[in-house]
Amino acid sequence: MPDGGYAAGLPRKRVAAGVLFRSADGRVLLVEPSYKPNWEMPGGVVEADEAPWDGAVRELGEELGTDRPVGRLLVVDHVRGYDGRPDGMIFVFDGGVLDDADVAGFVFRDGEILSAGMYTLEQARGLGKPMLAERLAAALAAVREGSVALCRDGVRIS
Repeated sequence: MPDGGYAAGLPRKRVAAGVLFRSADGRVLLVEPSYKPNWEMPGGVVEADEAPWDGAVRELGEELGTDRPVGRLLVVDHVRGYDGRPDGMIFVFDGGVLDDADVAGFVFRDGEILSAGMYTLEQARGLGKPMLAERLAAALAAVREGSVALCRDGVRIS
């Protein structure tokens, strides 16, 4: 039954999903994209009709050549619109603990990712946007607390 344009008038949001991988000593996995200067956590845009957790798994396959499952939700972050992009929701899932052999085993198949490595939060601040470092800190806290962090533009609000 047609909805008279109601659905067409609903607001649109970007949706992205990332995965927090960490080392036993608290470093986090960052990837170096080929298409922009800032490093990121593994993940990306969720496609139409795709659940965020499914998008996270798909992105891990595309970016790192792995089929690792994702764990529980760690962060929900609302990001204001910028650079002509609409506002968005970013979901961060737990990827678990990696060692150096795990990282060395990643395969960058399509050229989207140039490299990956484990970095401290301080190093992440220099490699990525400030919002990413704040989101990573919130995700690490959520792991320790067994909670879900709510963020606004990367900054934890709850």
